[in-house]
Amino acid sequence: MSTYRVCFCFRRRFQPASNEPPAGVKEVFQKYSEGGVMGAEQLQRFLVEVQGEAQATREAAEAVIDGMRELKHLNVFQKKGLSLEAFFRYLFGDDNTALPHSLGVHQDMRAPLSHYFIYTGHNSYLTGNQLSSECSDIPIIKALQRGVRVIELDIWPTSTKDDVEVRHGGTLTTPVELLKCLQSIKEHAFSISPYPVIITLEDHLSPNLQAKVAEMITNTYGEMLFTAKSEFLEELPSPEALKMKILISTKPPKEYLESKTIKEEDQAIEKGAEDEAWGNEVPDLNARIGAISKVEHMHSDHHHEEEDPDEGDKKPHQIVAPKYKHLIAIAAQKRKGELSDAFKVDPDKATRLSLSELVFEKAVISHGTEIIRFTRKNLLRIYPKGMRITSSNYNPLLGWMHGAQMVALNMQGYGRALWLMHGMFRANGGCGYVKKPDFLLDNVPDRFFDPKAALPVKKTLKVRVYMGDGWRFDFHHTHFDTYSPPDFYTRVGIAGVPADTVMRRTRAVEDNWTPVWDEEFEFRLTVPELALLRVEVHEYDMSEKDDFAGQTCLPVWELRPGIRCVPLCDRKGETLKSVKLLMHFEFEFL
Repeated sequence: MSTYRVCFCFRRRFQPASNEPPAGVKEVFQKYSEGGVMGAEQLQRFLVEVQGEAQATREAAEAVIDGMRELKHLNVFQKKGLSLEAFFRYLFGDDNTALPHSLGVHQDMRAPLSHYFIYTGHNSYLTGNQLSSECSDIPIIKALQRGVRVIELDIWPTSTKDDVEVRHGGTLTTPVELLKCLQSIKEHAFSISPYPVIITLEDHLSPNLQAKVAEMITNTYGEMLFTAKSEFLEELPSPEALKMKILISTKPPKEYLESKTIKEEDQAIEKGAEDEAWGNEVPDLNARIGAISKVEHMHSDHHHEEEDPDEGDKKPHQIVAPKYKHLIAIAAQKRKGELSDAFKVDPDKATRLSLSELVFEKAVISHGTEIIRFTRKNLLRIYPKGMRITSSNYNPLLGWMHGAQMVALNMQGYGRALWLMHGMFRANGGCGYVKKPDFLLDNVPDRFFDPKAALPVKKTLKVRVYMGDGWRFDFHHTHFDTYSPPDFYTRVGIAGVPADTVMRRTRAVEDNWTPVWDEEFEFRLTVPELALLRVEVHEYDMSEKDDFAGQTCLPVWELRPGIRCVPLCDRKGETLKSVKLLMHFEFEFL
């Protein structure tokens, strides 16, 4: 029995938590067992017929059974096979997760960089908000350890004008030494992934300090540094060719770049309030684009542009340090004139273009096909608008569905938008590079993907949420409710193109640390190649906001069918020690 104190003289008692297998698991075990034991032959049939592991062998089944011998002391192991409890423990174990550990990097890594979504951070040195937080190399280290491949550094002269520091200009953020950041990148760049790290520089330096930066970079990275033979590459190299390399990307600084004001439209469009303590619900893309269209029409005669942070603040016709210019492996272009001009493809050079989220959101309304054509050869980077002073984030899917490779988010801006980023880059072994779907790379003339078009359903994903467990181990018994066990419910849905995006929820199971929901949801997917499965667990609270109890986001195209264990993460995206869901996934192809 578990006891909760209600007042000084009164206590409530509840049944102890039970992790008995749900009815669905018992039914499967009964079908694939004999006399209460699932032998190797029956386990093999289960792996093939239920788990969709067509290549599963008798030896693989025997290895699973042998792996459960460690439970012999718990009296759940049978010499001839698995008991119901041992089978249940196997299903909830680390070898049966929804994403296979063994898959690793499995996509073709020999295509140009422009053919991949790249794990990208924004203002990578900030520990908190955009106005007054500390600058440090610690967030850079954490980002690299998560698999981030694009690090952004804003470089400025120190107060004495004889050295270089990293800080967010025009704010109260405290600086950090550039050299310290460069050294930390070197030390941790390839701790998780061998594929290239790109450093994007926002340069606010004089020629003599540019020369000093060139010396720092060269001395720090040596042979790790990739440099181009000319100012512009004709085609971007592949991640495979750039293994263990570090690349510098910024604009070749030639001209005076005027500072620009932040758009008034930001405030007109961004009026959504936070609906949950753990962050905004991911904005509906159709509603978002509709709001932008209205504002664009209102301001059609007053075109403002948000400042591109890559541009810095160079003097007119400033002479650039030659060594510094030589270090730029991927040259970023300055946007001039109309948006349509920015998306013109030069057959002789590959470049990088940066747009704020708001400029990009406006661009996709009238230039969607041009953007997709542009991103087949060139890199497109999208960064958060200046009004996001709390380091909040935008929905990254709009960028991905138009082929943008570098969708830059604030890695310290924890919440649902960042959870989508975590989900996307769990794909392809977590290496930080995910191959874009073929329809974003298709070179057939006049055939372009339109995410807003009414497309036929390609496949249906059926998701059954059986149960959850682990909170009783990771949280104090009064963490969720002072006077009783928690009332958990699960939200499950799809983030993807607008037609596929939806969220559903189970009922709340009252007063139970090991809730059994056993509810099924069906998701009809028109673009499964860009679909992310969202899973959140909350604790229902009648009088206050519901409590957060865990989340994860998984790439649908890598989900394993069958009954699978789904570990949950905390608000920051760190995996909780014990909290897991047991779910069943089934695909139907149409």
